[in-house]
Amino acid sequence: MEKNFFVKSHGLGNDYIVLDKENITFELNEEAIKTICDVHYGIGSDGILLKVPSEKADFGLEIYNPDGSQAEKSGNGLRIFCKFLYDYGFAKDKEFTVETKGGIVKAKIEEEKNGRAKVITIDMGKATFDTSKIPVNVEEKECLDYPLKVEDKEFKINCVSVGNPHCVIIVDELDEEEVKKYGKIIENLTLFPNRTNVQFVKPIDKNNVEIRIWERGAGYTLASGSSSSAVAAVMVKKGLTDKDVNIIMPGGVLKISIDDDFNIKMTGEVQEICSGTLSPELVESFR
Repeated sequence: MEKNFFVKSHGLGNDYIVLDKENITFELNEEAIKTICDVHYGIGSDGILLKVPSEKADFGLEIYNPDGSQAEKSGNGLRIFCKFLYDYGFAKDKEFTVETKGGIVKAKIEEEKNGRAKVITIDMGKATFDTSKIPVNVEEKECLDYPLKVEDKEFKINCVSVGNPHCVIIVDELDEEEVKKYGKIIENLTLFPNRTNVQFVKPIDKNNVEIRIWERGAGYTLASGSSSSAVAAVMVKKGLTDKDVNIIMPGGVLKISIDDDFNIKMTGEVQEICSGTLSPELVESFR
């Protein structure tokens, strides 16, 4: 594997670049992250997945948003990272563990195509509605149907953490422009000390919901695994769906299963887009 080798893959249109810390010749600082993720000056992506050593799991993962900030967990990012580990021979078995800032997760390669991972299940861990752990600055122990006025509109928000913070808003109809306008504002409210991901949700039936996503540090995105997990947890918590839920997004569908203790399993496809090496000229610009 050449120095500064990268792989770009997507999970339902949510794309990430994978790098190996032991194989890059530069510091992955904020400037480098922003440049690599920029579609004009770099490769272009929704973030970077950095393979790092781990003493607690089989592999370690650091997740970076396009704005240079670090994320605790990403469902699509994890599936993309696990595909990279399996396809490029780092993971010898179909089941292994990955340490993230948001906790250790279990991964399983469910389906292959031509010897490469196609469908992957991630144990996303346990959802928590404890406001002190999400965190969200309200006095209530749980933030469910909490009234929040944002400029000219009032929403009822539902907050949950699946290793990273989420704000789920149930609506009658989905409006992309509304998501983009209010998602950005809600993400950065002082109500959320670590900022938050925002999802607008339209229930369809007991096993299907449709969502639109404003991702913390990335903006409007076609799909998100952690967002799907958070939405499913809220829907089950409120009794609006069964424990097996299909989350329908512009990029595709993820299958989420919630058990009695709110442990979450997420299953979905991943596809590699391209691979290559960062040019010496690009790398030199980071220094």
